[in-house]
Amino acid sequence: MKGKGEMVSKSRMKWVGLLGIVLSTFSLFTHFFLAGFTQDAISEYQSSAAAVTIFSWRPVFEHPDFSPASPLFRRLWGPVRRLETLHPYANPRQHYPDPSSQSNGFIFVRIQGGFHEIRNSICDVVVIARLLNATLVIPEIQSTTSSKGISSQFKSFSYLYNEDHFIAALTRDVNIVKTLPRNLKGARRKKEIPHFKPSYLASPYFYRHHVLPVLKKHSVVELVISDGGCLQAVLPPDLEEYQRLRCRVAFHALQFRVEVQDLATKILHRLRAPGRPFVAYYPGMTREALAYYGCAELFQDVHNELIQHKRVWMRRRGIVKEKLSMNSEGQRLNGSCPLMPEEVGILLRAHGYSWDTIIYVSGGEVFGGQRTLIPLHAIFENVVDRTSLSTPWELSRLYGREINVGGNYPRSPPSVLKESKPDMWKSDGPRPRLLPPPPARLKYPHNIEGWWGWVAESDIEPESTVMELRTNAHKLLWEAIDYFISVEADVFIPGFDRDGKGHPNFASLVMGHRLYQSASLKTYRPDRREVATLLSETREQLYHANYTWLRSIRQHLRKSLLDGLIEASTVVKSISFLSHPVPECSCSRQDSEHAPSSRLTHSQAQAGGVGVVHHCPDWMRSESGLRSKDKQTEEDGDEDEPTSESFLGYRSGNRVERNGEMMSKEAILLNDQEELDGGER
Repeated sequence: MKGKGEMVSKSRMKWVGLLGIVLSTFSLFTHFFLAGFTQDAISEYQSSAAAVTIFSWRPVFEHPDFSPASPLFRRLWGPVRRLETLHPYANPRQHYPDPSSQSNGFIFVRIQGGFHEIRNSICDVVVIARLLNATLVIPEIQSTTSSKGISSQFKSFSYLYNEDHFIAALTRDVNIVKTLPRNLKGARRKKEIPHFKPSYLASPYFYRHHVLPVLKKHSVVELVISDGGCLQAVLPPDLEEYQRLRCRVAFHALQFRVEVQDLATKILHRLRAPGRPFVAYYPGMTREALAYYGCAELFQDVHNELIQHKRVWMRRRGIVKEKLSMNSEGQRLNGSCPLMPEEVGILLRAHGYSWDTIIYVSGGEVFGGQRTLIPLHAIFENVVDRTSLSTPWELSRLYGREINVGGNYPRSPPSVLKESKPDMWKSDGPRPRLLPPPPARLKYPHNIEGWWGWVAESDIEPESTVMELRTNAHKLLWEAIDYFISVEADVFIPGFDRDGKGHPNFASLVMGHRLYQSASLKTYRPDRREVATLLSETREQLYHANYTWLRSIRQHLRKSLLDGLIEASTVVKSISFLSHPVPECSCSRQDSEHAPSSRLTHSQAQAGGVGVVHHCPDWMRSESGLRSKDKQTEEDGDEDEPTSESFLGYRSGNRVERNGEMMSKEAILLNDQEELDGGER
């Protein structure tokens, strides 16, 4: 019996072992089977199944039933009713012949600068080519050609934009070719092509009387553009069609390449997946802008020194004329410094946006890093950017296959070799004697890379490394994604609208594009001077402000929807047409179904900074009214949250609860009526 039991036990062990082998084989087979799927298929599956759950962002909402029909929703997210009849219309309105087949020659362009400077410059050179009856060669973007190791799959213009679409969209405007003819290529390599470096906002006279004669003589000229614009923003009345050409280039011909467009669309869908509107916020806090306007003291530690280093560099090159040290607090109160993320968060919360509002931070990198955005994260739960809504693999696919330049991997410090003492010191002179000076501290590569290696030891900033040049090229793609999402956002608010040269920046282009494409979407243009004054009034009790202060904030943001257009039409448009492309590129559509209060008369248009708007042609009139009966009765009432002294109230738990007294019924009714009588109408 004992032997039989041992046999049974051994038999069971064999079966268990066999079962383990079978399961292991099945596991390996399953692993290899799943590995056979491409990362594309997996990414598509994840995007379609649960887009927002595969990324680092986990949306948290207090009220899952956020009804678009509620009065509060209409106040915060609804259209600006005075601009609802404004529609994009950039087609020619006068005699506009096709480009001549007999051109005066070729214009080759090299563009330097960041995203907004490239976009402005491309629109200007197309207009110049039309003005001079020249053939335009696809512009060369220096930020990509100067970067080492970027993907050879995308070159220069095609690194950011779709070349074929650009050429096809402008067929009836300008003759465009991808490269110079072979004989002119050789002349360019020998530097025999005459070149011009036009000044910022050069006049049409300069091109007609200086560039055109040289173009006719040599059949080719080269333009080097570095300031983000080479043609004056406001053209004479007889050149109004060229302004509409600018709009056709910026808003129709300049389409991002397919990979950028696809990823931006995916991120936008992931933002809208929870079924809620979102706010796009552009901080505008770049090192160059902070240095140009003297806002270094808004930061502490080494960031202050970095800004001052850049300001020294700007003064040496004549970009900055003022003194080196500026009173940053005075600049902030004067409205010359960006609104800090905390200040923008307070404005939005005071206006009525709840703590669970989705905030998309756009515009590439924020100077100071994520530490600068900590206050905004403390005010709003759902603060996201492109990195939290996309995978690293999706971003790397955007760059293409890049060459490894040897800077991506950590390196161990080199061994320290003991220096041999000089023989003369060993034998020369009687003892005791002075010791030689100690050797200089060794600098390892991991200690000198980046700004921390030079900011404390030198006043001269070193040249950009290969990796920094590559990152500059990547920033163009990051800002392209953010531009696409900011234009499509339900609400947009900028922290700053100037760049490091005092020119309109990324945010200005976004606001101009939104004004052209969807004028009625809410685009806040806060007056930074007035905001700084309002925040200073209650700085000691900022998070427990009284009702009067809250009402002042709401009045200011509501008025900025239209008052900001007035400033843009008088100040910004004179240096950047694309920041305010109306009324040249817009028309007013008056449908019979529109309520009388929503019509944009000529006097109202001028008062709102839009100007005299052209009436849209008959074919643009919609068959049905743009308003529902619900929208026509918006003026019947408008609810608002009962506002307490602690306007940054949150849900209970890890958030602070409301602890102020409720306003009286009369104050709430007054607030509701005021919201109705304001800029929403």
